[in-house]
Amino acid sequence: MIEIAMSPTTVTLTIAGDLDLVERDQFPEVAARVSGLRRQLLVVDMCRVTFMDSTGAAFLISLADAGRRRGGATVLRGCSERELFVLEVCGALELFRLDTEHACPGVPSVGTR
Repeated sequence: MIEIAMSPTTVTLTIAGDLDLVERDQFPEVAARVSGLRRQLLVVDMCRVTFMDSTGAAFLISLADAGRRRGGATVLRGCSERELFVLEVCGALELFRLDTEHACPGVPSVGTR
């Protein structure tokens, strides 16, 4: 599940569950909605992601790339080591700012997921 929230300057995507090949059908619609909002900052809350494969990574990369072309930035918060590894293997970590201090209430800390 992907939820979109916005403020005057920020779009926040909150992702819960798997971010993978099975979920790919919703990626184009979400990307179009985020792009259409034209905010400078995209925050992707990954605290409740249970699994991410290269398809999910490609989705995040496309969001970051689109934001970057508009002069914006993409922040990942609550990423597990596994998710960071997938992005690193894809050669895409430099596209993102990492919020390593965020902790969602009721979600195990990043190192224990």
